[in-house]
Amino acid sequence: MLPAREEILREVTFKTSRSGGKGGQNVNKVSSKVELILNIPSASFLSDEERSLLIERLAHRLDQEGNLHVVSQEDRSQLLNKERSVLKLLALLKSGLHVQKKRKPTKTPASVIRKRLADKQSNAMKKMARKRPSVD
Repeated sequence: MLPAREEILREVTFKTSRSGGKGGQNVNKVSSKVELILNIPSASFLSDEERSLLIERLAHRLDQEGNLHVVSQEDRSQLLNKERSVLKLLALLKSGLHVQKKRKPTKTPASVIRKRLADKQSNAMKKMARKRPSVD
């Protein structure tokens, strides 16, 4: 279960830098690229099992210290990029902490089996009726 957004934002740090892409001269003067950094091992809002689960599932996105980096540079506005990076982080945490329900195997109902066999039989009879009659 994810804690409140404000609680998560207390643990993260933001870095800004100049971004590439569209924006013309604005790109050269404004630091609109936002990098959000969350240190998972020291995050106080996570329990021990949640930490280990995130470290295991997000291992390809973590650096040597266990920092999770989320970058956003789609917009010309630093504020919009900051908001996008927070949304990306929340989505990553939600998907990383999601535990799938265990599937309960069920038996195929007898009526379904009977219907399948009846359909097979009717198809076989259709094909038999298409054949040329024998000249016995």
